[in-house]
Amino acid sequence: MGKNIYLVSCVKPKRGYPSPAKDLYISDWFKKAAQYTSQNADEWFILSAKYFLIHPDDLIEPYDLTLKSMSAIEKKEWAIRVYQMLQPLLSTEDNITFLAGQDYRNYLIPLLQHDGFTVNIPMEGLRIGEQKSWLKSKLAGN
Repeated sequence: MGKNIYLVSCVKPKRGYPSPAKDLYISDWFKKAAQYTSQNADEWFILSAKYFLIHPDDLIEPYDLTLKSMSAIEKKEWAIRVYQMLQPLLSTEDNITFLAGQDYRNYLIPLLQHDGFTVNIPMEGLRIGEQKSWLKSKLAGN
């Protein structure tokens, strides 16, 4: 039986000083996503435009970089790097759940699916306010 692995995207609002990754990102969305993830995942990681793949306990510096500002080639290179970092942490029986936008998923999901991973995107198509409502309802149900 595989593990439930969650991948959560970074967000722009951050603390102004080095912090464990799970505490660096301070948006309401991220806090809800991290809480939901910690209740449902066997393991989770943060997808970061700067640091690629981060364990929630990793101490990192604040930064100002987004995938939105990257070219398609840079986004592909970012996804390949993340995938290379993920590979030793995963088994093909694992289920991968994304709580992340299109920029974070576009090039990464095909790499995962090519190698036989099951990928879930529970909030696909939801706008940010709808995502917060979805997370809030899931947290209330736990």
